[in-house]
Amino acid sequence: MKFKFAVVALVVLAVVGAFRAVSAQEKTQWDGIYTDEQAKRGETVYSDVCSPCHGPALGGTDLAPALTGADFAMNWNDMKLADLFDRVSQTMPLSAPGSLSAQQYADVIGFIMQKSGAPAGTTEIPTKKEGLATVKFAAKKPGA
Repeated sequence: MKFKFAVVALVVLAVVGAFRAVSAQEKTQWDGIYTDEQAKRGETVYSDVCSPCHGPALGGTDLAPALTGADFAMNWNDMKLADLFDRVSQTMPLSAPGSLSAQQYADVIGFIMQKSGAPAGTTEIPTKKEGLATVKFAAKKPGA
């Protein structure tokens, strides 16, 4: 009897562990991955550094693509936010790639998420891409 109980307990633990792993992998920007304060800081950085190329309303220009809207959503759909962090931190601003701090890049991504309609949460976007490895950009809000 003890053996059967131990086997059942191990199976339950394995199922719970698998569920947690899948849940972590399915996290998206719709789960509140930035704070309002972070987005506000990001707005300041965006206005000072990014808006000359991407436009004041993130709508894009002849120099750079939009950072909101259908095209942005489709280009990044199902991509990890770690990839967005990499792209932004390694290539922006165009005149001096990699010149911002990791915090500034994370803040700008928070601002982009806010302008894309994603809700704020209680935790800031991390300053290391590893912290975003399990967060995907979902073009559509789940259940919408």
